[in-house]
Amino acid sequence: MITWEDFYTVMCAMIPLYFAMFLAYGSVKWWKIFTPEQCSGINRFVATFAVPVLSFHFISHNNPYQMDSRFILADTLSKLLVLMAISLWAALSAAFASPRRRGRRLDWVITLFSVGTLPNTLVMGIPLLRAMYGDFTQSLMVQLVVLQCIIWYTLLLFLFEYRAATLLIEDQFPGTAAAAIAKFEIDGDIISLDGRDPIQAESEIDADGRLRVRIRRSTSSAPGSGMSSSLGITPRRLSNVSGAEIFSVNTPARQPQPAPAEQLTVRDITFGYRSASPHPSGYASSDAYSLQPTPRASNFNELEICTPVWVRSPAVAGGVKLAWEGCGGRCGQVDKDVGAGEKDLSFRSTSKFVVRKEDEIEMEGEAEQEMPAALVMLRLILTVVGRKLSRNPNTYSSILGLLWSLISFKWDISMPSLLKESIKIISDAGLGMAMFSLGLFMALQPRIIACGPKMAAISMAIRFLSGPTVMSAASMAVGLRGVRLHTAIVQAALPQGIVPFVFAREYGLHPDILSTGVIFGMLVSLPVTLLYYILLGL
Repeated sequence: MITWEDFYTVMCAMIPLYFAMFLAYGSVKWWKIFTPEQCSGINRFVATFAVPVLSFHFISHNNPYQMDSRFILADTLSKLLVLMAISLWAALSAAFASPRRRGRRLDWVITLFSVGTLPNTLVMGIPLLRAMYGDFTQSLMVQLVVLQCIIWYTLLLFLFEYRAATLLIEDQFPGTAAAAIAKFEIDGDIISLDGRDPIQAESEIDADGRLRVRIRRSTSSAPGSGMSSSLGITPRRLSNVSGAEIFSVNTPARQPQPAPAEQLTVRDITFGYRSASPHPSGYASSDAYSLQPTPRASNFNELEICTPVWVRSPAVAGGVKLAWEGCGGRCGQVDKDVGAGEKDLSFRSTSKFVVRKEDEIEMEGEAEQEMPAALVMLRLILTVVGRKLSRNPNTYSSILGLLWSLISFKWDISMPSLLKESIKIISDAGLGMAMFSLGLFMALQPRIIACGPKMAAISMAIRFLSGPTVMSAASMAVGLRGVRLHTAIVQAALPQGIVPFVFAREYGLHPDILSTGVIFGMLVSLPVTLLYYILLGL
């Protein structure tokens, strides 16, 4: 039975975190203390230093030789069950879909897996469960954090890059043409296929008669280029501050429209047709841990709003060049204060393309898409995934923390006091600053529920009902009982992690759903987890 003293202990652990979040929200929304540029600096510190150091602190103090294998097995089994169930649904529904629409099933596999299985374990899970069930839960949560960072976020990134690669191949090598590709060559400055940078793919036949594709940065989609002007779209340049920038979607209505004689069709802009959501400028905080490409300067006097565009370049001497062009350029001015009187651009807003009936008929009747050999695709995706992870500070903090814990607990070696205290002073600020940056993120959104009430209700049901249900089944299947079972269930009911939102925003895949999960989920998670805590304690 849960006593009032137990309830008060939980409140003492959680209210300070929510205080930091709402203090940041009020500082931007009501009191106008921070400008977007200042918010960017705060969040860059959080993403680059505070949270990675916090992660290193927890992992390095956890004994890896006393891992709870049954608890880890339950968490792993629950995620695999969800992934298999969603994949089975996608496979069955794809059997009755047209070839062009089958690729969309992967979109929902990624989104539903993110919503259902990847909570905010580090920032919310450790303090909450430690207050509910005791200090031993900190070790359990740290073990899950390690698995999330090293395994599950890597798997998620793999799925996103696979989706981006298939979009490129489907557009540039339709039908059976892609099956002839023998090798992809990726320039060293290409970090990802997510479309954040202008990219083009060039194909050529080598001396052995094999088709090789080179992926490199495009130089033809700069502002004022033929591509930008002929399509009549205001290009955008996605800024990035190591996963730390604030996502603001308030901008004047200055987006130019295509001329009537140059209306865009599905055949002109394939990527815009296939993407379920726009690809907005983004923010990655706290749980994101800087899962981003190489940092670039952020500019809050610009807001980028158009979707990357796939186009086919003209033939050139020596063969045919096939190119996927992203957008590059500038559009609009953003007022430095978050105020009213401006047009709100939510995640749901997107460019309006003319879908001609003959286009739909032609696309439905196309031959089934073929892909390159599995090994060729695997090499491509592993290359870009490895490059992206190598730019992530939290990758290094997790691996270094794990290595140090293996050494220190094996040979009983203590960290030098000078280094220990230097890490401690940053990690102590990690939790508070992570929640503060979440408040800044909330304040710069035009609406809390970006995906609409119906989709929000579905995502909340998956997050707070389906997730704990599957976890409880998996936990009981492996023999978890008592307090550890309760810990596993409550952990599954934590709010949405931010890493999935970061990826969804970068790759243009349902960012409205994941944004709602982060913001609205934070607001409802406390009463939901308290309800689970009370019911499990009866």
